[in-house]
Amino acid sequence: MDDFLHHEPTKVKVEGINLTYEGLLPKLRKSFLSKDREAMQPHIRAFVDRAVTFATCPECDGTRLAEAARSSRIRGRNIADVCALQISDLAEWVRGLDEPSVAPLVDALGRTLDSFVEIGLGYLSLDRPSGTLSGGEAQRVKMIRHLGSSLTDVTYVFDEPTTGLHPHDIQRMNDLLLRLRDKGNTVLVVEHKPETIAIADHVVDLGPGAGAEGGVVCFEGTVEGLRASGTTTGRHLDDRVAVKETVRTPVGRLEVRGATRHNLRDVDVDIPLGVLVVVTGVAGSGKSSLVHGSLPADAGAVSIDQTPIRGSRRSNPATYTGLLDPVRKAFAKANGVRPGLFSANSEGACPNCGGAGVVYTDLGMMAGVATTCEECEGERFQASVLEHRLAGRNISEVLAMSVAEAEGFFGVDGAKVPAAHTILDRLVDVGLGYLRLGQPLTTLSGGERQRLKLATRMAEKGGVYVLDEPTAGLHLADVEQLLGLLDRLVDSGKSVIVVEHHQAVMAHADWIIDLGPGAGHDGGQVVFEGTPATLVAARSTVTGRHLAAYVGA
Repeated sequence: MDDFLHHEPTKVKVEGINLTYEGLLPKLRKSFLSKDREAMQPHIRAFVDRAVTFATCPECDGTRLAEAARSSRIRGRNIADVCALQISDLAEWVRGLDEPSVAPLVDALGRTLDSFVEIGLGYLSLDRPSGTLSGGEAQRVKMIRHLGSSLTDVTYVFDEPTTGLHPHDIQRMNDLLLRLRDKGNTVLVVEHKPETIAIADHVVDLGPGAGAEGGVVCFEGTVEGLRASGTTTGRHLDDRVAVKETVRTPVGRLEVRGATRHNLRDVDVDIPLGVLVVVTGVAGSGKSSLVHGSLPADAGAVSIDQTPIRGSRRSNPATYTGLLDPVRKAFAKANGVRPGLFSANSEGACPNCGGAGVVYTDLGMMAGVATTCEECEGERFQASVLEHRLAGRNISEVLAMSVAEAEGFFGVDGAKVPAAHTILDRLVDVGLGYLRLGQPLTTLSGGERQRLKLATRMAEKGGVYVLDEPTAGLHLADVEQLLGLLDRLVDSGKSVIVVEHHQAVMAHADWIIDLGPGAGHDGGQVVFEGTPATLVAARSTVTGRHLAAYVGA
């Protein structure tokens, strides 16, 4: 029994085959307990949740530090206590240290902590697990190492640095970008927010459309020139959504009582049902903690958060959304063969590249090289599979279609496949009509992945949809389309709760819940709940003042 449970890995020979035998408990620890729960595949995570109980270590109280480290103190605090402090408080504490022997170290530490506060992350603590940061927070943490840099003549490239930022925080971000420029650097920013476009010295506008319809420089010049240029961005730069005249009447309410997750301060709030509710507030005010962590378990909420889609280069929009299943069945039925032939990960795969479309060559000391497979010419399927057609197209040609093109093909133009058409409709609704069905997931941006997830989860049966910043990565022209989608969801009888900073979504809401007044321990309270018109009229919160300026009230 001891060997069965605890034996160290040892080589054994069974019927002439060399195997490694390991006791059950070490094997379980290695397979499940030593891995990050969030990184596990869903079915393994479900098993772990059923079989394993995670508890705080009583010895170190969850700090993961040995006794020697915990007993070393500066002004009564050990390193775990200091890391648990909110960064804005920690910056104050560091400034109060008078230690001449390590003065340069303390100065450098103080500057780094001040950068956190400056960039709007003063509400975090240093012991916060990286996996719990939102997309915008993670990106701003990466920026901090550059803010204090003394380098000049460097080119910085920022990809949507305003993701997850309240309009109040965008001004701060703009100041930081200008400071980097003024130190003698070149700053390239990929951005949709008009507030950030407005500070540019030079604008490059790409288009005119998306995907195959884009890729052309439509305009180069000043912001004023962009406004007058007539391009899609230029036309939409000054778009404003008016505050709703009439709002929908709620059909019920979700009661949240005594919410204390993270920085929430015993929050009681009623979330109306059957309407479009926007939860807003400055970054770090407690929005996600309220919406994702405090809704009643019996609410039946379908939650679409910011966690990234995990997918290999073999995954694509067709496989991720489940679109490939009805398409394969339609091909199989039309040709009298098995559906498995039309999967590049199964029977139909090109034998030379295993259905990858490329052959990877490991060059030892140098980076590996991927070359297009000579046998299938990158089409991933066996030649015999490509002879089977549906309405004149083979499976490779279908996967090369854009979502918008495929919507017509599976609707009226070619093969009628209602199950596929429904999925494609949802992809168009979330503004992904330009994606190719077979495009690897690894080539999609963060905003595209989130909207792909949104389109997929919309098929789930649930009365309450919770969306976390659905405007992430959306062009100004696409925001209007998203508002239409949110309206259709509500009008079909769903309750929609959106965590959002975009003023257009706030103005379009039936009900707003504003958290604040600040971030971290300065937030965590409901500072306003009511209609957008009331919020604009009262101007009692930071959000109210920015929304009033946006709608020109």
